[in-house]
Amino acid sequence: MDAFFVSVELLRRPDLAGLPVVVGGTAGRGVVAAASYEARRFGVHSAMSSSQARRLCPQAVFLPANHSLYQEVSHQLHDIFLSFTPLIEPISVDESFLDVTGSEKLLGNAVDLAWKIRARVQDELGLACSVGLARNKFLAKLASDFAKPHATTQGIEPGHQVYCVAVDAELEFLYPLPVRALWGVGPVTLKKLESIGIRTVGDLAALHESDLQAAVGMSHGSHLFALGRADDDRPVEPDRVAKSIGHEETFSVDLVTAQEMRDEIVRLSEAVARRVRRAGVAAGTVLLKVKFSDFQTITRSVTPRSPITTAPAFVAALLPLLAKIDATQGVRLLGVHAQKLGEASTSARMFVEADDSVEEVEHLWSATNEAIDEIVSRYGREAIRPASALADRKAPGDSPYGPDELV
Repeated sequence: MDAFFVSVELLRRPDLAGLPVVVGGTAGRGVVAAASYEARRFGVHSAMSSSQARRLCPQAVFLPANHSLYQEVSHQLHDIFLSFTPLIEPISVDESFLDVTGSEKLLGNAVDLAWKIRARVQDELGLACSVGLARNKFLAKLASDFAKPHATTQGIEPGHQVYCVAVDAELEFLYPLPVRALWGVGPVTLKKLESIGIRTVGDLAALHESDLQAAVGMSHGSHLFALGRADDDRPVEPDRVAKSIGHEETFSVDLVTAQEMRDEIVRLSEAVARRVRRAGVAAGTVLLKVKFSDFQTITRSVTPRSPITTAPAFVAALLPLLAKIDATQGVRLLGVHAQKLGEASTSARMFVEADDSVEEVEHLWSATNEAIDEIVSRYGREAIRPASALADRKAPGDSPYGPDELV
């Protein structure tokens, strides 16, 4: 999708079309989740601090993120994709791989399908998407970047909208690209490659595999060696399970008491647990992330005896970790993450004692959460929430990109 979060917001605020718009945490400690192409002309990009974005583009309009709305639109996108192929692998809320090999006889060749998908998304949702086509996932992802609009200081280049990398032109397409275009080339790997004169994919492809392995390691070197030759044999996986599910929030005012941290952990756990259940998985490990006022960051994790799916079980698992953290120095960020995701259990118990373990709390609440999820499905998240969050205007997990000025 093209500037997905911003584009969805503009459906509700058409008066902002053509203006530099930034979605994310709107206060000083916030983080940019998405920027319109008009804002990108000034150097604003996702993951940038909101304060830096304001310095680069003082005239930008800042909007708080509405993640539940973006998820809803994402589900609508998925429904459109399903009318073209059942082989869909979502890799984020606004991006998916589609295998249309089996659809071509019925619906037309892949290029025609790409234009049809783009037209359906525009007509039914009022949103723009860019489609890349190729024989494998790696090249299709790169092609989608070529299809997108591009913001420069001179203006906004419209992009190809649909871009196809033909099989006989793969290396011609790939070799001129900067080596950082390869999956797995981050800042550390890039520095190592540049130190031996590798700046483009073509430079890398000219190396012997053993030389690349000596520079970046055996496994990583083999991975990059294959990509540099356009080799990627991974199939589209419709039932791919997420590796982790989490929420992090940066607070406009530091938390300084154990009770304040506990209240926020309850809110975050509610949001994470609901997403875990929606994905049909369970958390084998729960991770707590804490960033202090001096930006020191620590993580602590716990592995219950059996996987968990309910917010009370998350809280029960995290409270012993939280008790060992001194909040008096000021806590600016908390995060809760479900990791080692696996198949969820359906067992439940009818009662629980006050000193019951994490697993026993999970057994009790697994039945209760079926009713809670049904209420949320029918009446929305505001219909039911943790008692400790009643005085808070934010719903669980509402501010993953940092605090908003109005909160």
